[in-house]
Amino acid sequence: MKTAWFHCFAGTAGDMSMGALVDAGADPVAVMEIVGALGLDGYALTFERVMRCGIAATHAVVVVDDRNDHDHEHSHDHDHDDHSHDHDHDDHSNAHGHRPYRIIRELILAAELPQRVRERALATFDALAEIEGAMHRMPPLDVEFHEVGSVDAIVDIVGTCAALEVLGIDRIVCSPIAVSRGTVHAAHGELPTPAPAVAGLLARRNAPAFGIDTRKEIATPTGVALMTTLAEDFGPLPAMRVGAIGYGAGTADIPGRPNVVQVVIGDADAPSAMAAAGQPVRQLEVNVDDVTGEVIAHTIAVLLDAGAHDAWATPIVMKKGRPAHTVHVLCDPALAATIAGVLIAETGSLGVRGTTIERWPQQRREGIVDIDGHPVRVKLAAGRVKVENDDAVAVARSLGWPLRAVLTAAEALGWSLDS
Repeated sequence: MKTAWFHCFAGTAGDMSMGALVDAGADPVAVMEIVGALGLDGYALTFERVMRCGIAATHAVVVVDDRNDHDHEHSHDHDHDDHSHDHDHDDHSNAHGHRPYRIIRELILAAELPQRVRERALATFDALAEIEGAMHRMPPLDVEFHEVGSVDAIVDIVGTCAALEVLGIDRIVCSPIAVSRGTVHAAHGELPTPAPAVAGLLARRNAPAFGIDTRKEIATPTGVALMTTLAEDFGPLPAMRVGAIGYGAGTADIPGRPNVVQVVIGDADAPSAMAAAGQPVRQLEVNVDDVTGEVIAHTIAVLLDAGAHDAWATPIVMKKGRPAHTVHVLCDPALAATIAGVLIAETGSLGVRGTTIERWPQQRREGIVDIDGHPVRVKLAAGRVKVENDDAVAVARSLGWPLRAVLTAAEALGWSLDS
């Protein structure tokens, strides 16, 4: 299984990821041909050899003619800006068009792209739309992207997915992602860094991150969306036979740290369901006999929102024959204290018990299917298509269909993605 591990020790941006993959051997002409299928006009994509703190790297440069990016008005103010004036990753300050996600989605669906490029690009934009929609309280398809909708950001995302395809990457793993402090100038004023979209994307995936002492915006929405959407796992370099290494450069160096994303590419064995060592997790439990079913259901929902891998309840009989329930939860060991606090607060239990166990998650990837113009997320694993129930419920309500009809249609389309 060909694997790419992205080391985001100095942050990440879309152009840096694309540059790293080209630096690692992706044919730039092939990448540009795939991106060209989008039919976008008025831009030029080039790859430059540069040095960053003594490290040879590749800088992906998208130059856009403002006159050709005329779908909407242009602004020099940026919304959690991938390309801000003091930004140390990207230098695309002349590309400020904005497009609603609906238009970007139609653009990608209409283009003759390799299937995996289309799926990965749509999944990345879908994650961005979901976060933006939640922030602005609107449906994801109606979200109007600002910098993320400009030509250069579209090229960064689709170009990265194209480079992954050119290299034949099957599995993506990412290190913890570095973020900065301070603020960034945006269309809505001064926003904190990490920008709200970046913070939302990290929380959506429960992705690991760490801060470094710089006021430059080092983790951009496009870069973080690519990693949190496409990475199967987060952590150190997985076991592999290393075949290539690449470095993708941002614009300016961070003091004492090369402003690059490193990618390590190699062949790794497909994760086995019964590997020698599984992923350590904590299982926490409480027994409760004095709360209602509504409270237990709410507790499970809050546990999942707090980052638990899974949560459930089982009926039991306690002392003196009293009917009761055990509320169980699986979580990362680093979140054990937080999750235990949620269990106590929501159930009123006087204590929590726990054990450390192992789990072997099956390899999976995400895709998006179209149900009568509505996007529905699906998870694809060996011999299984799992439809995102919340998406299916929303589509059923919108179209007036029975939920089972939406689930059946989405699952059937999901099988076609996996073929």
